[in-house]
Amino acid sequence: MPKSDGSLSAVVVSGGKQYRVTPGDQILVDRLDAEPGSSLKLGRVLLLRDGSDIKVGAPGIEGVDVEVKVLAHRRGPRIESLRYKSKKRVRVHRGGRADLTAIEILSVGGLTEATGTAKTKTETEAKPAARAKPARKPAKVVAAESEPAAVAEETVKTAAPAKRAPAKPKTSKETK
Repeated sequence: MPKSDGSLSAVVVSGGKQYRVTPGDQILVDRLDAEPGSSLKLGRVLLLRDGSDIKVGAPGIEGVDVEVKVLAHRRGPRIESLRYKSKKRVRVHRGGRADLTAIEILSVGGLTEATGTAKTKTETEAKPAARAKPARKPAKVVAAESEPAAVAEETVKTAAPAKRAPAKPKTSKETK
């Protein structure tokens, strides 16, 4: 899911479905005819957002395309449908798995990052980093150091054993 700030994003169409993407995203789309490792362009871009500048196409934006790299081909989850009517001898079982392609978005409209009036990376990095908290010792170690060794060993020995489920009573047949 793209960031909601003023970064570069687009809405593209692949396989009849619309996807909101930014450079660097990895998404699953319907199977594409391309080998893993190859790159291709998705030409149907419906919306392009570059910072505060938004372009909307009717139906698509001319001259803008999204360059993607094919990562792998895989199959989606198994989806089943089962219809059953009692006393009618009706049992219908259908199922299948979708053929998918994993792709990575390389650039949107030839750009790999926003050029609009959005916040730049240097502005967001200017915030001071949070101070790290000092590591605390585990509770058992602290207790062992504060008490004498004999008392610590005694508390360990008196710890209750883990509870078990109650045993099933034996029947008269099992005792013979």
